[in-house]
Amino acid sequence: MLPAWLDSIAGPLLAATQAPNLGQLKGEVLREWGSSEVWRLSYGLRSVIAKRGSDAQVTEAAAYRRLVVPLELPAPKLIHAEETDDAVLLVLADVGLVSLEQEPTAEGFLAAAELIATVRSQPIDAPSEFTPDHLRDLVRRSPADGDLAARLESVGVAKLDELQKETPARVVHGDFVSKNLVTDGTRWTIVDWPLAHVAPHLSDLHTLLRDAVAVGHQRGPIVARYIDASGTDPQLVQRQLAIGGIAFTLRALAWVVEEGVNTVTSSREWIAPLLAELTDITTNLR
Repeated sequence: MLPAWLDSIAGPLLAATQAPNLGQLKGEVLREWGSSEVWRLSYGLRSVIAKRGSDAQVTEAAAYRRLVVPLELPAPKLIHAEETDDAVLLVLADVGLVSLEQEPTAEGFLAAAELIATVRSQPIDAPSEFTPDHLRDLVRRSPADGDLAARLESVGVAKLDELQKETPARVVHGDFVSKNLVTDGTRWTIVDWPLAHVAPHLSDLHTLLRDAVAVGHQRGPIVARYIDASGTDPQLVQRQLAIGGIAFTLRALAWVVEEGVNTVTSSREWIAPLLAELTDITTNLR
């Protein structure tokens, strides 16, 4: 049974699929979380993605308007966006049936590294949205405390300040993980853009490497592919990766304690591993 919220975007759905009415659409649930519900809707050979986002997910329409569309980033085409009092409803092009999470091949991870280079090649006239003040705020909102919090607020802040002076801010997807990388067999596309922002770090490459290592791939070739595709100095990439790791992990921890524990109850189990990762990254920060 299709969800009732599809009635609000029936017009764009029917126009895109050429179905005579919603009752003729075949629906497949792709995700159903407290803050995000995603469906593939098809009629014959035509299919689209319908998405309802709330809480942290409501910013996706704004991310499309501000970053994805004007910079022509490798994302699904936005067919329609409708904002309500508590959610955003999106109709998006269907860009493929297979994610990198489903088929975690070495070739897929290398292609994803090239996608990051493509996104970061687009200059944008906007200041960084991950500043030393933002880092301090995330530390205070996260479960990090004691020596870890102190080191983040001293060494971490200093290194971020240096990085901002060294390299311009570029678009960061913010959740560049295997499940958000989809292929149609010919090209790869990045889906789910609500966390997109502008920053000088490489949290996207950090999360890609994190997923690659988890399924048995080596970091080195993926980093090398990014360096080759982007033309970035290898030492700068290492500094961007370190700050990117801190940025991703702190954002993840803040989300878990402020929202995740209510919308994804299993996320409580992520806190200890995330804190361990954050400790490792921060301890090795030079």
